[in-house]
Amino acid sequence: MSISQLEKWNQRHREAEHEGQPAQVLLRNLQLLPNAGRALDLACGRGASALLLAQQGLETHAWDFSPVALTRLEQLAARRGLQVHTQCRDVVAQPPEAESFDVILVSFFLERKLAPQLIAALRPGGRIYYQTFTREVYLGRGPSTPEWRLEKNELLHLFRELDVHYYREDGSATRVKTDISDLALLVAAKGV
Repeated sequence: MSISQLEKWNQRHREAEHEGQPAQVLLRNLQLLPNAGRALDLACGRGASALLLAQQGLETHAWDFSPVALTRLEQLAARRGLQVHTQCRDVVAQPPEAESFDVILVSFFLERKLAPQLIAALRPGGRIYYQTFTREVYLGRGPSTPEWRLEKNELLHLFRELDVHYYREDGSATRVKTDISDLALLVAAKGV
């Protein structure tokens, strides 16, 4: 990340009025979380999903390159009596270590070359929860450049080694625009 990108994200997190919303892929699939284990919210931003993972009883880690976002997350976790282990980290330069997490959540972050490292970072039976924008734009949000958006079924291809539990990508098939119309959502597990 460049200094200007870091400054942009720090400013964005500094000015945000709240912690945001947990990832839809997580909210729609809480039943697939393990009862215990280590969870990582990768590129967590202000950490709404990390807080939800901690509420579910998981040992929760949250990584982001914005110290402003992480400070806000730490303060909010303390106010709610939750433990979230934060780390200021460039996740592209320092991806998670092999077999280190039972759950990895990625929301609105796309770095295709990280997919093999994310798969390797799952423990046997571990699950990835992933959501990000597709190129079929409906809601006028997200990145404006196509390379930061998924092509049709690309998320399935990136994690094809895993066993899919849940996948949704409405795209042009939907008649009614919803909060996930321009997203791909995946929950998939590493074999044991």
